[in-house]
Amino acid sequence: MSLTRSNLGEAVADIERNLRHIDGIIKQKGREILNDYHITPPQFIALHSLFEKGDTTIGELSARMFLACSTTTDLIDRMEKASLLERVRDTKDRRIVRIHLLPEGERIIEEVINKRRQYVEGVLSNFTDQEVDGINRLLEKMYVEMKVE
Repeated sequence: MSLTRSNLGEAVADIERNLRHIDGIIKQKGREILNDYHITPPQFIALHSLFEKGDTTIGELSARMFLACSTTTDLIDRMEKASLLERVRDTKDRRIVRIHLLPEGERIIEEVINKRRQYVEGVLSNFTDQEVDGINRLLEKMYVEMKVE
C-alpha cells in the first residue's frame, strides 16, 4: 500500500506521537532507576553529556542542556561535592576551566545506561530478530536524516 498525501499526514502524526510516548516512557523508567543513585535527572543529563562528549566548559555544558550558566554552575557545585566530577584548569590557557568526569560519575552513568538498555531489551524480547533489526535500521536512518552537526 502506498501512502497518499492525507495518509502520509496521518502516518507522520502517528510516528511523532509514538516516538514522543516511547521517549517519555524511557525517561520515566530512567527517573525510577536514578532513585537508586541519589542524583537528579538534570545531574544525569550533565554527567551523560560529559561521558559522551568528554571534558567541557560550563558554558558549553549549559548550551547543550539549555540552561543558564548560573544554574549549571550550581549543578556542577553539587556534583563536585559528591565526587562525581571535578573542575580542571586548562593547561594551555589557565583562564579556561573544564569539567572532568570522575570514576564515580562514570560508574553511575554506565550502570544507569545498562539498566535502561536492559529495560528496552525486555520490551524487545516479544519481537522477532527481524523486527528488532528492522526497528534498529529504520530508527538509525531517521536519526541520520535528522542529525544536526
